[in-house]
Amino acid sequence: MWEKDIDINEVREIRTRTSVFFGVGAIKKISEIAKTLKEKGIDKVIVMSGRNAYKATGAWDYVEKALNENGIGYVNYSEVTPNPNTHHVNDATKLAKDFGAKGVIAIGGGSPTDAGKSVAILLKYPDKTAEELYEFKFTPEVAAPIVSINLTHGTGTETNRFAVVTNLEKNFKPAIAYDCIYPMFAIDDPQLMTKLSPKQTRYVSIDAVNHVIEAATSAVTSPYCVTLAREVITLVAKYLPKAIENPEDLTARYYLAYAAMMGGVCFDNGLLHYTHALEHPLSAVKPELSHGLGLAILLPAVVKEMYKDRANILSYILEPIVSGLSGNADEADKAAKGVENWIFSVGVTEKLVEEGFSEDDVEKLTELVYTTPSLDSLISIAPSGKDRETVARIYKNSLKPL
Repeated sequence: MWEKDIDINEVREIRTRTSVFFGVGAIKKISEIAKTLKEKGIDKVIVMSGRNAYKATGAWDYVEKALNENGIGYVNYSEVTPNPNTHHVNDATKLAKDFGAKGVIAIGGGSPTDAGKSVAILLKYPDKTAEELYEFKFTPEVAAPIVSINLTHGTGTETNRFAVVTNLEKNFKPAIAYDCIYPMFAIDDPQLMTKLSPKQTRYVSIDAVNHVIEAATSAVTSPYCVTLAREVITLVAKYLPKAIENPEDLTARYYLAYAAMMGGVCFDNGLLHYTHALEHPLSAVKPELSHGLGLAILLPAVVKEMYKDRANILSYILEPIVSGLSGNADEADKAAKGVENWIFSVGVTEKLVEEGFSEDDVEKLTELVYTTPSLDSLISIAPSGKDRETVARIYKNSLKPL
């Protein structure tokens, strides 16, 4: 009920490691941001985006005007796709270096921001490539300034130090995490999110739920993560159905965006484990697979696997979507099925077999979990088994409904 006392049209500044302008109309703050960039000597930027959303949402109109009014030159790399790859990053970096860009503005969901963070690093390390960055051949300590204009309510990347990019040639989809890639500024404006497709509306919010379930149950979690997790799941459970029913519902988009932002902060602290470590090979092998859909498919089996080791935390944070859990370790099947039922209830019913995977793929996927740079570190902080048998069992249990 507390949400009724919040004016969603009041733009507030929320300070994490990033200064986030949050609320309906927050896109107008790009004028202040551009002024600040120019005062810091950033007179040329590269704008990272997909092909359509940055314009279709209306975000670009504000950004272009702000850049022009402040005398900031720009080039636009508009070829970023879902599950961005190292070729995107290398091509964009060359464009940025040739232009003389000193900063990065990303407009879109997690993909343009993650690719933009990568470009920001490579601008400071011009002799390096995206492949070297994502194979951990060097450790960056600086990056060009980053501004993230977020068009989805799921990723959380606008508030944290993570980025993910795929190496297509090796089927690797690693994650990097460096303090130098916290965005300087971010914008979360719900009115820019109303054009999300029905599927993406579902997938990105399920991504946010995954972030907090993993962060709250990792080996490095904290009470802070648990508190954030419960609130994120509460808000998604309440407002995702409203956004599905009425995509133009700005209140629903506002609280889903708030949940996603909190999710980004949550896993910046508690990190991630099973679900993301196992999803990355799925969308590395099949780049057309939406990241959020892959997470939705895996989550019930992950809950089933780890419930016995985190029953108290899971019974608490899952209560908004799975009622009647008491924290007993023998409730794993009930908890997992409850999560699956909730995911099905918001219209996501696919499992791995529908996405073209079979039991024959489990060995290869499991091998990628342990050979993709960075993913083994996620498994190392998982709450239950860290062995290949555990990973393979999660994949097998995700082939069909529980």
